[in-house]
Amino acid sequence: MELVQHEEFLKRLAELFEKCNSSKGSIWLTHKRLTYEPNGPPESAGDDREYPCLLRAVNGRDIKFSTTVSSAELPKFHAAYSALLRQSMPGLRKRDKKKEKTKAEAMAARKQKLETDVVTTGSKRGRGRAKRQRKVRAAIKQQETRKVIAERQQARNANKKV
Repeated sequence: MELVQHEEFLKRLAELFEKCNSSKGSIWLTHKRLTYEPNGPPESAGDDREYPCLLRAVNGRDIKFSTTVSSAELPKFHAAYSALLRQSMPGLRKRDKKKEKTKAEAMAARKQKLETDVVTTGSKRGRGRAKRQRKVRAAIKQQETRKVIAERQQARNANKKV
């Protein structure tokens, strides 16, 4: 990870946005408080020290750079940073809400189908026998699926408690 000055960071970030807008790619931006003593004593609640902010930009493969901004320089830096982000926003891909909606509807339909019991009607012999057997098999499969889902739910609950 290469540590650069503020202006260089913004310049490289603009280049990275241009590169990702022209071709496929993703950019991860990370902001966090910078502390210098990773193995030092725990901080007290009344500590009034001001910490610098660490900003990282990564494209997931080969480009990684960061900068540190002191709290005094933060408003000036954020003004330039937010202007750059606003300028780069039109190049970002929009969410496909229609696709998300169809996925959610399909999931709801699947849950509804799993919750409703399969009714096995029809004669055991003669006409309708094959239809009844299909429904019996569907009911057995539904019970097995419910059992698997219940086991998964118990495992999740056990993991949450630990």
